[in-house]
Amino acid sequence: MALDQTLANPTTAPWWTSAVVYQVYPRSFADSDGDGVGDLAGLTSRLDHLERLGVDVIWLSPVYASPHADNGYDISDYQAIDPVFGTLEDFDELLAQVHARGMKLVMDLVVNHTSDEHPWFVESRSSRDNPKRDWYWWRPPREGFEAGQPGAEPTNWGSFFSGPTWTLDEATGEYYLHLFDSKQPDLNWENPEVRQAVYAMMRWWLDRGVDGFRMDVINLISKDPDLPDGATTGVGGLGDVFPHVATRPGVHDFLREMNREVFEGRVGEFLTVGEMPGVTWEQARLFTDPARGELDMVFQFEHVWLDQGPGGKFDPKPLDLRDLKASLGRWQTALADVGWNSLYWNNHDQPRVVSRFGDDGEHWRESATALATVLHLHRGTPFVYQGEELGMTNAPFAGVHEMRDVESLNHYRHSVAAGGDPESVLRGLRAMGRDNARTPVQWDATPNAGFTTGEPWLAVNPNHTWLNAQVQYDDPRSVFNHYRSLIRLRHELPVVALGDFRMLLADDPHVYAYERTLDDTRLLVVANLSGTPQTVDLDREWSAADVVLANTEEALISPGGVDLRPWEALVLTRSSGA
Repeated sequence: MALDQTLANPTTAPWWTSAVVYQVYPRSFADSDGDGVGDLAGLTSRLDHLERLGVDVIWLSPVYASPHADNGYDISDYQAIDPVFGTLEDFDELLAQVHARGMKLVMDLVVNHTSDEHPWFVESRSSRDNPKRDWYWWRPPREGFEAGQPGAEPTNWGSFFSGPTWTLDEATGEYYLHLFDSKQPDLNWENPEVRQAVYAMMRWWLDRGVDGFRMDVINLISKDPDLPDGATTGVGGLGDVFPHVATRPGVHDFLREMNREVFEGRVGEFLTVGEMPGVTWEQARLFTDPARGELDMVFQFEHVWLDQGPGGKFDPKPLDLRDLKASLGRWQTALADVGWNSLYWNNHDQPRVVSRFGDDGEHWRESATALATVLHLHRGTPFVYQGEELGMTNAPFAGVHEMRDVESLNHYRHSVAAGGDPESVLRGLRAMGRDNARTPVQWDATPNAGFTTGEPWLAVNPNHTWLNAQVQYDDPRSVFNHYRSLIRLRHELPVVALGDFRMLLADDPHVYAYERTLDDTRLLVVANLSGTPQTVDLDREWSAADVVLANTEEALISPGGVDLRPWEALVLTRSSGA
């Protein structure tokens, strides 16, 4: 499969091919005023950390006005900053400081749904004949049922946050659709007035100086207008909503229109990333084909669903490394000649990768750096989630009373009410719950990890006394400095950003290895992702290659092979003619 020559040429490739993005979840990043919640001024005060790390783009999770039913992903005003985070003036100062450091800032765009407190929805629910009624999905009770009766919901769809996707508005006697929480009603993108209002809001932010958008669950905005029942899942008798709302053909039309209305003709360098649960590589090729004018890249979920058991997300099973290699390798091949990959282990919705796929005990540092090495040197744009560059781990939640995430709380309530064993349910939440990603960033060993002088909204992980930024800055072998090295390689070596990809040892259950090639430069990545030593046979030509990065002090390379310690990762480079 031939590479797109535009993407294989360092002089013509888009800027984001050699960039690294850093996600900030502001509630948990840095608190400037002692109220226990991170804010924009706190983020501004810590920008030196990101500059030191070397990232190019900051993706800022929502800071808009919100009732915070889903920690800001329920927006009540798209053009206002929530007071908990600061003011528009604080935002402008942050943006100016980001740009002064040569970085870009991308906003989180959450337009599949709003808050039920957004003025659009307040109008929409005020009466059946309100002009904004059709801005959301409203339906009468199921035929033969009275409003409020069990089973009267217009469809049998189950919400991603547990329970039905429909909630009755008693004042008008109709139900509104919400794929997530009942306080997150879905916008009706079939209505052109909705789309134009969204585009106007996006232009407003771009005019203010932001550099693009990460688009939340953007492949869910086009629903099947017939609203058919879903196949029953056995969970409370509810049906599967996913086939009727995910990646339907209309999404392409909406995104092309968005690109024309918002970005076409605008001067500047921008980034658009679409979060797309369930997207396939075939679909991703369409979404990210530059000729189609939709998105620069998508977030796919295939690799972070590999450790889900029969019971779904909160029924985890051990990861089979061969499955991970097959998945990531498939996406590398599929998007080689058209489109582009995003690369991530962590975000605000995923548990910490060192606890999930690594070893957060004996081999904490080695596994954190090995996993980083494997991911970052693929072809695509890497995304680092706050604290990942420190090797932050999952939190030791004693019980559900210490959790704050609406998804986890709803799952616990519904599962226990349905007869689930509370300890088994809690075990799944401890492993996979979103609160793991949301504990405050660990800046130092002081009380509350330097995050706040007050009481944090979510407890700080007690391991901050030894796992924190301050102790890692000047340690050349730290997780932080390993991430710096990986980012520097992407900036300095065109083969990292643009080289083609060849998976090696696809059937090895312990070793992840691949080769990158651009012109006469070859790069070999080999990592032992297990707790036992492994020996890997190598072509003799690699025995004299240069070691450009390692997470151990001395690599054990001999003619024809390399002995890898537990969680050891090596990066070698050579010329094709050498």
